[in-house]
Amino acid sequence: MRIRESALARPRFGYKRIHIVLQREGWKINRKRVHRLYRLEGLQVRMRMRRRKRLSMHRGPAPRPTSLGERWSMDFVHDQLAGGRAFRVLTVVDNWSRESVVLETGFRLSGESVAQALVKASLQRPLPRSITVDHGTEFTSKALDQWAWEHGVQLDFTRPGKPTDNGLCESFNGRLRDECLNVNEFESIDQARERIEAWRIDYNEQRPHGSLGHLTPSEYAKLGQRTGFEVTESPA
Repeated sequence: MRIRESALARPRFGYKRIHIVLQREGWKINRKRVHRLYRLEGLQVRMRMRRRKRLSMHRGPAPRPTSLGERWSMDFVHDQLAGGRAFRVLTVVDNWSRESVVLETGFRLSGESVAQALVKASLQRPLPRSITVDHGTEFTSKALDQWAWEHGVQLDFTRPGKPTDNGLCESFNGRLRDECLNVNEFESIDQARERIEAWRIDYNEQRPHGSLGHLTPSEYAKLGQRTGFEVTESPA
């Protein structure tokens, strides 16, 4: 049922917002019927309780990707320049090939900035069916929601307080910090962009990946598309 699929993808959406999503997709259904079916499926979301950052029910894990470009994951990493000014890096990873799709670096990265970074990525490769994100304001913004709807990309939100729901991106962020951010001192944002992008290219094309049979992500993407083999569960 499409109502349940929408609830699984957007755990904090109530029946009213799911009704809007269905209308966008062309479904001819009134809000009262959506409410009735929503309740029959047991999809009600309880009000947030203070100091309790979890949902009233777990609506199921995201399906495991089986091919290139099926699912991406996004997150942010924080660092600072030598002068102390903070900046952020948007990280986007292909969950199947482990390729680093985007490393967007900037002082301010809004929901609109995220959408623009994904537009640039789409010039190099097809967009995925879905992207796993947390509940950060950039990912829940109207700008990104509008972009996702216009491009037919589903935003799959993790459960609040459950970073393991986006474990692959968390693992990638650790390698970015350990192998790039912690070993470089950036004098300017332009220098940071240059070195971080150089690391992304090296990560994709030169760095052997343990869970890919010690192939690089780019090698695995090319070979995997021909042979159809799958990655192991390990994110390392």
